[in-house]
Amino acid sequence: MKRAYHPLMAGSASTSPEWPPRPPGWRPEAPVPPSAQTQFTPIPRGGPEGIGWACLPALTCGLGTAPAFVYAAARHRSARLGRIAAGYGLAAGIVFLPITFGAPSVTVLLLMIYWVIGSVHAFAERPKIFPNRTPRDQLNQHAIEVARYRRGLRAEARRLVAEDPGLANDLHIGRPELPRAYDDGGLVDVNHASADALALLPELTREMIQRIVRLREEQGGFVSAAELALHADLPPDLVTRLADYVIFLP
Repeated sequence: MKRAYHPLMAGSASTSPEWPPRPPGWRPEAPVPPSAQTQFTPIPRGGPEGIGWACLPALTCGLGTAPAFVYAAARHRSARLGRIAAGYGLAAGIVFLPITFGAPSVTVLLLMIYWVIGSVHAFAERPKIFPNRTPRDQLNQHAIEVARYRRGLRAEARRLVAEDPGLANDLHIGRPELPRAYDDGGLVDVNHASADALALLPELTREMIQRIVRLREEQGGFVSAAELALHADLPPDLVTRLADYVIFLP
C-alpha cells in the first residue's frame, strides 16, 4: 500500500528501499519539537502584513486611516482602537467641512495635517497591532505541527490495519518493542504488545498494566477500548485519552 506523502517525511531514511535492518528493540524515531536551543530566524516586527497596514494611511492621503484602525480594532477586539478609528472618522468629516463654506485651501491644509498624523500614528501603533513573533512562538507552532503529523500517522496505520491486517502484523504496527521500519505514530496493540510497550501509553499505572496483561491471557484479548475499560476497570476519562493510541489486533 502506498503511503501518503507528508512534507516532514521528505528525506527520511525509512522511505528508502536500501534502508538497512535494525537490531531487536529498535523503534522508529518520532519527529519531535526542536529543543529550546534551536536557533530560529526572528520574524521581522510586524511582518509584511503589518507594513502594508501601516502604509495604508500614507498611500491614501490619510483617507485610509479610519478603515485601517477599524480593522485593527476588529482584529484585537480593542475598544481603544475602536475609539481611535471613530476619532479619525470624525476628523475626516471635519477636514472636508470647509469646502461647504467655499474654503478649499483650508481643506487642503487640514487634509495634509490629517495625512501626516494618520501615517505617523499608524507606524507607531504597528508593533502593538502586529507584534513580533518570538522563537518560543515558533517552537510551539512546530510542536503543534508535529503532534498533528503524528496523529495523521496513527490514522493512516489504523486504515492499514482495517484494510490488510496481515500486512499490519508484518509491519509490527502497535508493537514498539519489536524491530520495524514502519512508523505508526505511536500506536500500541493492547492485545499483543509487551508490558514495557503498554507502559508507553499515557497515565497507565503498573497495576493497570499487570491487570491488562493478566486479563488478555485469560480472555484472549480485547476488541475495543470500551471492553478494555469494562474488564480492566479503568477510569472512563483515562480510556478516552488512551483511545487515540491503542489498537486491538486479533
